[in-house]
Amino acid sequence: QVQLVESGGGLVQAGGSLRLSCAASGIIFSISTMGWYRQAPGKQRELVAVITSGGSTNYADSVKGRFTISGDVAKKMVYLQMNALKPEDTAVYYCNAAYRSIRVWGQGTQVTVSS
Repeated sequence: QVQLVESGGGLVQAGGSLRLSCAASGIIFSISTMGWYRQAPGKQRELVAVITSGGSTNYADSVKGRFTISGDVAKKMVYLQMNALKPEDTAVYYCNAAYRSIRVWGQGTQVTVSS
């Protein structure tokens, strides 16, 4: 059964850091990209960061310089290091993996940044 398991979310004060982890299982095909999305209350889900199997990365403008995506797509693992967190970063963060014509999602992990 295909699933993405996320961990690392929690409550942190502004300026603090969190590291999110995601591991995919049940996918027998090579994954082309993995990434992180987030959805804040009242807003649509948005891209945070993506990494390809070749190691290329892409970030939302709002997190550039603060967040770093890393991992090993071939091993179906991805991480998101979040530094200098701001209250506006508060959201549910979702791991995503794409392979062939399929895109799968994790269950989401809550990140709350207090003032």
